[in-house]
Amino acid sequence: MIYREHYIKPVRDFYESDLIKIITGIRRCGKSVILEQIMQEIGKKTDNIIYLNFEDRRISANITDENSLISYVENHRKSGKCYLFFDEVQTLDGWQNACKTLRLYDYSLFITGSNSKLLSSEFTKELSGRYVAFRIRPFVYKEIAEYAAELGKEVSVTDYLVWGGFPKRFEFDNPTAQRIYLNDLDDTIIINDLMHRYKIRKENLFKKLVNYVLRSNSRIFSAKSIHDYIKKEHEPCSVNTIMKYLDYLEEAYIIESVRQYSAKEKKTLSYYVKIYDADVSFNSLRCLDNRFDLTHNLENIVYLELIYMGYDIQVYNNGGKEIDFLARCGNKNYFIQVAYSVADDKAYTREFAAFKNIDNLSQKILITNDDIDYSTSTVRHIQLKDFLLMDHL
Repeated sequence: MIYREHYIKPVRDFYESDLIKIITGIRRCGKSVILEQIMQEIGKKTDNIIYLNFEDRRISANITDENSLISYVENHRKSGKCYLFFDEVQTLDGWQNACKTLRLYDYSLFITGSNSKLLSSEFTKELSGRYVAFRIRPFVYKEIAEYAAELGKEVSVTDYLVWGGFPKRFEFDNPTAQRIYLNDLDDTIIINDLMHRYKIRKENLFKKLVNYVLRSNSRIFSAKSIHDYIKKEHEPCSVNTIMKYLDYLEEAYIIESVRQYSAKEKKTLSYYVKIYDADVSFNSLRCLDNRFDLTHNLENIVYLELIYMGYDIQVYNNGGKEIDFLARCGNKNYFIQVAYSVADDKAYTREFAAFKNIDNLSQKILITNDDIDYSTSTVRHIQLKDFLLMDHL
């Protein structure tokens, strides 16, 4: 497995801290691998390390509550600073109390937890003021290319646009096997995890909403517009229920919402959001007859790549014309339009018109899958294949 320095670097500053280090993110994005890589790095300077994987039956059968966990650690530690690594710790009753206790006694504690049981709202509540959280995501294209080379494979940009970046899928040579894996992962994350966790009784309503939202990525929504669609599908529901279900999906890292900034009102509009899938495979799995939505998946991919690069993202309402992204980093602003192609005259005119009245102090960027350079004196065109290998804009 590739070494994911991008995610390990910010954790490194907290290796000696008594704050609980939480590695979080959607299921199967590579949290356990990150934990192991941190452990290997710390292991170069000390052997005073205890690793426990609570998905291992041998561990969970013998360490069953907070007291037995504390006793185990105390009996197996060596003198001096001890580094604790707990994988999927949320399966243990009283894990919160054990972690809060251990951090007080010369331990440095690292934990991971499944998105279904260790959500952001939970560790905020249970470990308030005692933790730092680091979110891990599925592979971006640079990581895919590196991992594919390690496996002796090549992965095309189109493959990424359709099937996304969940690391495990690249271990399967057969596209059918990859799809079976992603289908099972989708069922586990959405059906098994969320429906079981939140005891959702309106199963049909929840599934309709999930399918609608995940196949409608890279679009502006309001809770009311989703409610109106579901209602039209003859499924009675309330706006509050829709909002609650959307919160479940976002809290479990399945979707991400980006707020719209209005140039006219000079403020962020709280009632409209653009929704992106955590991985574009969630969209593609819901497409019939291989009619994949490459246009919206491309925008979704650009969003994920910009987040990876470290940009703060908003959707920009330019006097009624939407600019896909206002990306900020430090004091630099980038206005970014995304299109699959602008070879067609109408598409070219539409995409470039979105930048009207944007001053030239901010960089204006168009990202497409075209091979021809469409840059102008005021708009920089970046071909997707080049953008995916960039570290910054």
